[in-house]
Amino acid sequence: MDSTTTQTAGPGLRERKKLATRQALAFAAMRLAVERGLENVRVQDITDAMNVSRRTFTNYFASKEEAIASLNTVRFTQAVQALRGRPAGEPLADSLTEVFAARYEAAAGVDRERIEPIRMMMTSPALQGEALKTLVRAERPLARAIAERTGADPQHDLQPRVLAAAVMAAVRTATEHWMTSDAPLPGLIRQAVWQVAAPAAGATPARQSPITASHR
Repeated sequence: MDSTTTQTAGPGLRERKKLATRQALAFAAMRLAVERGLENVRVQDITDAMNVSRRTFTNYFASKEEAIASLNTVRFTQAVQALRGRPAGEPLADSLTEVFAARYEAAAGVDRERIEPIRMMMTSPALQGEALKTLVRAERPLARAIAERTGADPQHDLQPRVLAAAVMAAVRTATEHWMTSDAPLPGLIRQAVWQVAAPAAGATPARQSPITASHR
């Protein structure tokens, strides 16, 4: 029995260590980019700051841009996990709005340095491409979580995937608007996600066609 427990716990511990290393490298890349400017940071600078080899870095990331953009992936993964933890009776639009706004409130609430990578991702062409990839990759797990909440079939029903794509587009659009606005980013995220999620709040995804749902 002890052997079984050890075998079960071992891989989980290794995965947690790998995730911790990945996140540490990403935060080091972000911190250096904020301090020096993205163009003045080399992969070698990141590995020196972490006291690891270049091979360790390339085991996780292909570039410094990918490392920084991976912080988006962490944020979106947390949002999906939080969505699964919301009360079952809560309207889906409310749940989606709050879990995404909360991720940006957490960043904005610490200090400006924590939110600066978001600004970098919207202004650096190299980072924009990597950030867009994280948005697209986040759609499928978000669609699965939406399907779980609504009882839809994630393999055959289009609505969860459409809503997930719309929510991620709303997050991106709100972030772009924030660049030229004095409004707080979390508030803009909340407003944008609500605008795309609210029309679907009363729909029955597993039974209704997209055209019918869009005219409710």
